Amino acid sequence: MHTGIYIHWPFCKAKCPYCDFNSHVRAGIDHMAWREAYLKSLEHYAALTPDRRISSVFFGGGTPSLMEPETVGAILDKIQQLWRIDNDLEVTLEANPTSVEAGKFAGFREAGITRVSLGVQALDDKVLKFLAREHSAAEALKAIDIARKYFDRLSFDLMYARPEQTLDQWRAELTQALEHAGDHLSLYQLTIEKKTPFYALSLQGAFIMPGEELAADFYNLTQDILEEAGLPAYEVSNHARAGQECRHNLIYWHYDDYIGIGPGAHGRVTLDGAKHATRDHAAPEIWLERVTEKGCGAHPFEALGPEDEAMEAVMMGLRLREGFVPPPGYIDERKLESAVSEGWLVREDERIVPTREGWLRLNALVPYLLK
Repeated sequence: MHTGIYIHWPFCKAKCPYCDFNSHVRAGIDHMAWREAYLKSLEHYAALTPDRRISSVFFGGGTPSLMEPETVGAILDKIQQLWRIDNDLEVTLEANPTSVEAGKFAGFREAGITRVSLGVQALDDKVLKFLAREHSAAEALKAIDIARKYFDRLSFDLMYARPEQTLDQWRAELTQALEHAGDHLSLYQLTIEKKTPFYALSLQGAFIMPGEELAADFYNLTQDILEEAGLPAYEVSNHARAGQECRHNLIYWHYDDYIGIGPGAHGRVTLDGAKHATRDHAAPEIWLERVTEKGCGAHPFEALGPEDEAMEAVMMGLRLREGFVPPPGYIDERKLESAVSEGWLVREDERIVPTREGWLRLNALVPYLLK
């Protein structure tokens, strides 16, 4: 079984107003204490899963490029000691394109990082200011160039369907992005999440988000441009040339096992024949204290029932262009036929494959299909 490891670094220099991830700003961080905690936590999970082969490691956050390269190297060394490792292990690090962090790329490469994902978000300085990002468009492009010198595999993120954005503006920005892109791009619609500053601002009318019809136009334009450029969507928001898909994220969408370590990290781990949901404590200081004392910062594991597994497998599988084989007995055949006739899904032998129209209705399709 392909198994991934997700390492969550919970700290950022500043909190973005649209972000609802488990990220925190701290004046000072004891890097040695955090390094030791990650190593201890890895030992705990390895004792539960000694027979696994690890095919990917993903450092997410937060801003994991704020980690010391020595910490990343120590974590990767420990993983190699504890588990069997695929020969072509994929090791991704999320990074912000500030000049300070870009300067650390050589150290991260030496530590064992093989792939970098840059949080660019926009190539327009006015928009970057609105998003409260700390870099300029010029700094972002420079970071992309620096990253390419050190890493064969590179991706970066952009957000679209932003307030006041026009389709022509997005076409121009995306065309510029493609001039600098490698073999992978992540393209997300800006969404307003509860418990974020943007949510309160949107309720106050500080800005107006595009309506559903315009948002769909943005999505379709994105697909058209990326398909023509040879980077079709392999997942609802991720685009790649053939063979350059993010292997770690495919573990999630194929509903394989992954171990989540760090404050707020989630995991799905099969133990004694049953899939378990794992969740580490979200508060950084409490997680650190628990790991230091007990070797693990997780809440009690939750064994998932067949219905839970079916729902998650469908939810993940529908995100993939390749589709999925539905779990037997959990799909409403009548509703499936209706979705096929509407043009939202296609049957390909045993697989259910979403169409572009289906992806536009993704959140509604999952509960609709399940019995």
